[in-house]
Amino acid sequence: QVQLVESGGGLVQPGGSLRLSCAASGIIFSIYRMGWYRQAPGKQRELVASITGGGRTNYLDSVKGRFTISRDNAKNTVYLQMNSLKPEDTAVYYCNADSTGVVFNPNIYWGQGTQVTASS
Repeated sequence: QVQLVESGGGLVQPGGSLRLSCAASGIIFSIYRMGWYRQAPGKQRELVASITGGGRTNYLDSVKGRFTISRDNAKNTVYLQMNSLKPEDTAVYYCNADSTGVVFNPNIYWGQGTQVTASS
């Protein structure tokens, strides 16, 4: 059974920091591209950051220089360090595991989501 369990969300003042974690089980973690998506009320889900098994990263333009994605393959965990948070970063953040382009029969998995709120 595949599980992606997020933690680390919460309420923070604008300008503050949070670190999200996503612990994966039931998959060969090292081959999956791991991503963080977010969805704000009334908006579509968008990709915030992703990291391949080899460590190549990609970021949404609006978070470049503020957010950092990383992974620890020994712990089957992916992280999202979020600094200088803005009110517009407020959303539910979802962890994603995607093996598209890596294996013949790819799979995509989602976590349950964690709320991040940047507000004074």
